[in-house]
Amino acid sequence: MAQHYLLSAAARTLSLRAIYAGGEQRAYRRFCKLRWAETGGSPVCPRCGCLEFYDLKTRRRFKCAACHHQFSATSGTIFASHKLSFVDLLGAICLFVNASKGMSAVQLSRDLDVQYKTAFVLMHKLREAMARETAEARLVGDVEIDGAYFGGHVRPANLRKDRVDRRLLKNRSGKRRVVVVLRQRGGRTLTRAFLREAEGIDFAKERVEPGSSLSADELPHWDLLADCFDVHRVNHSDAYSEGGVHTNLAESYFSRLRRMIRGQHHAVSGKYLGAYAGHAAWLEDHSNESNGTMADRLILGALAAPVSRTWAGYWQRRAA
Repeated sequence: MAQHYLLSAAARTLSLRAIYAGGEQRAYRRFCKLRWAETGGSPVCPRCGCLEFYDLKTRRRFKCAACHHQFSATSGTIFASHKLSFVDLLGAICLFVNASKGMSAVQLSRDLDVQYKTAFVLMHKLREAMARETAEARLVGDVEIDGAYFGGHVRPANLRKDRVDRRLLKNRSGKRRVVVVLRQRGGRTLTRAFLREAEGIDFAKERVEPGSSLSADELPHWDLLADCFDVHRVNHSDAYSEGGVHTNLAESYFSRLRRMIRGQHHAVSGKYLGAYAGHAAWLEDHSNESNGTMADRLILGALAAPVSRTWAGYWQRRAA
């Protein structure tokens, strides 16, 4: 039987051993080459576009020969003002993409010997960069739509006589959220978190091209999609697939997301559930790429992203 791609040597093109054996300078050059790929890693002034520069080697900064603006390989990006060395930053990204079911911030902080706060913010910055990859994406063709609820667990009372019906709205915690996924067969995976699954109708109309074929389960609110799409339904009470209609790819995505949350993070705030959902979608979309390709893709996305308004100074704002 043929070996699965992920078990082959072709899927392993980046390792922590190679990263730390290469050292800081090699990791730094990797970031430069990805930031300025069109010039082979030679700096380009982000302010005026000039190619002439002075290399301030002791500070790892450059000074534009035209406008005298000083900048670095991470200036104006999501990594701006980073405190980690480049070799640690590359090591963190390697660990992040290697974890097929995600990685907790506690584990990353232990692996890199950094504070939990550092690992937590870095991972969320990387998730923000991942989200930008599909920010403007629209799906077309055969698309599956489904929803799954996360969080908001209400622990039953100890005594049977004190227990309440946790299905009733008045007995819920208010923290429960639903992730709605749109997954194009052979294409991208888009996600968004809502309070109710029916809110995914507008999400589908926003991100799927009209006239596309949509596969959904038996829940009645998906009937409202019929005016824009060719909707096919499967009743999961009877079968997981009927006449070739199924939502198996959407269910596959939720399998990864549930294992990520239950097995790694254990609990995820509803405020940030969308970020974790997008992380799982990114891993699902790039699961057949080597880990080196995934790492470079993530670094490219992060270097193309502006300074994060959500995560820059996050802990300082919380302490204020």
